[in-house]
Amino acid sequence: MITSPQVALHDKMAVQFKDDILRRIVETKAKGLVFDISAIDIVDSFLVRQIGEIATAANIMGAQVVVVGLRPEVAMTLVEMGFSLKGVHTARDLEKGLEVLRKAGKR
Repeated sequence: MITSPQVALHDKMAVQFKDDILRRIVETKAKGLVFDISAIDIVDSFLVRQIGEIATAANIMGAQVVVVGLRPEVAMTLVEMGFSLKGVHTARDLEKGLEVLRKAGKR
């Protein structure tokens, strides 16, 4: 499954986005999730937490997760906030993210 927010996510919208993604993972029995956040240029602590919850929940549900499209300023904010993507792969772009999922599926 590939997902990407295309607009700035305010708090209520971020929670709805998270719920929709997790519901679709269950409905489709997705084994992998590529979460493209290249459209996100500003993050706050709430949005960081939502991204983490999506990744963690999807992982617990059995989907390999790859976060792609991290902008340098977003990556720096995540580091400054002490955020860690445990159990989650990262890749530069969608193509590399799909490659990571293919390799993870062969293990």
